[in-house]
Amino acid sequence: MARSPLVVGMGGSLRTPSTSLTALCVAVEGAAEAGADTQVIDLKRLDLPLYTSEQGIPPSARRLADAVQAADALLWSSPTYHGSVSGAFKNAVDWLALLADHDPPYLSNKPVGMLTTAGGVQGLQAINAMEFIVRSLRGWAVPLVFAVPRSSRVFDGDGRLTDQAVADQLRGLGAEVTRAARQFWAEGTCDYAQERPSGAVLD
Repeated sequence: MARSPLVVGMGGSLRTPSTSLTALCVAVEGAAEAGADTQVIDLKRLDLPLYTSEQGIPPSARRLADAVQAADALLWSSPTYHGSVSGAFKNAVDWLALLADHDPPYLSNKPVGMLTTAGGVQGLQAINAMEFIVRSLRGWAVPLVFAVPRSSRVFDGDGRLTDQAVADQLRGLGAEVTRAARQFWAEGTCDYAQERPSGAVLD
């Protein structure tokens, strides 16, 4: 029996509760429902030091790099801060420099699904920033993205997602990432699914 693809979710914020972490976990649930093995990397719990190439490699950075290297596909989630990703998310991405000497390097041949949460309506700006990062690391940005606008309307005070339509679309993103991982196994590339999940809300 063929093994299931491993989808690793990475993200969250330093805030408690973190709506971007909740959204990530729902998307990862969608990947699991589509048959993937899954793992969630909560950046707050990972507690990464600021990246510098001049210091030794901390164990938390090595754990992050090893998990990403082992993944067949990734889900990335960040809050939208001032038109881009959070500092904590960018710092985690910078530590993926540890994958530079792998063969193939960085995120080669890995589909990456992207999602954000935003207090206002500018979440797509963070998605755009993520896409530039994915390309620079040689990954494949999944065309289906999800930006959750006005997060206070769909998450309660404890960070729980209360909007079923948003939950369904996040799970759809997880399922699409899983499908893309399987297509990479079979064809060495990925494209749109023949039957795609319902369209994401782009703000």
